[in-house]
Amino acid sequence: MIQVADIRKRFDSLEVLRGVSLTVGNSEVVAIVGPSGAGKTTLLQIMGSLERPDGGSVTYVDSSGPTNIFDLSPRRLAEFRNRRIGFVFQLHNLLPEFTLEENVALPALIGGDRRADALGRARQLLDYMGLAGRLTHRPAQLSGGERQRAAVARALINNPAVILADEPSGALDSANRNELHRLFFDLRRDRGQSFVIVTHDLDLAAAADRQIRLRDGLLDQS
Repeated sequence: MIQVADIRKRFDSLEVLRGVSLTVGNSEVVAIVGPSGAGKTTLLQIMGSLERPDGGSVTYVDSSGPTNIFDLSPRRLAEFRNRRIGFVFQLHNLLPEFTLEENVALPALIGGDRRADALGRARQLLDYMGLAGRLTHRPAQLSGGERQRAAVARALINNPAVILADEPSGALDSANRNELHRLFFDLRRDRGQSFVIVTHDLDLAAAADRQIRLRDGLLDQS
């Protein structure tokens, strides 16, 4: 579970988030929606510790107890982010010089896993994604849909409890967009991850367990 309490964030004179509180349950798919400039991406980045809030807290709760991520030291926060949170962005951000399996294994290697173990898990995930025949391909040799599925596999390599996705299908055509959306729900069913997805896609938002609407830095209760 994630507990977000009274998050506030300002950039210079612009108050982007003005006291946002919400929870995300275990194995829940949550869509964050709202107009451009509402603070959706900033909220997601704070939930993932990529931005620090000016006020409020983000607490991850599991069997070991609660962790307020902004109470952690920089080193421990980096370790927590690597092991407990997966990220998927609109652009795949795969490294062009590495093969697909190396790209997927990278977070596990950064976390200190043995290369053989990390690559083995990467191959299993890529097989699940329907990419078993692309292991040694480089990103430039793949379609947009294949690259984005590989990015999802990379987000899953350390088996995090939650995947945070920012417009993950925004650069895809309709067929690949629908395939990616189905994949999220299949992963929730098969692996139990929670997904928090910033999206303008009305179909994806409607399929989510819950929609959180932001407007002008506040939850839209209308």
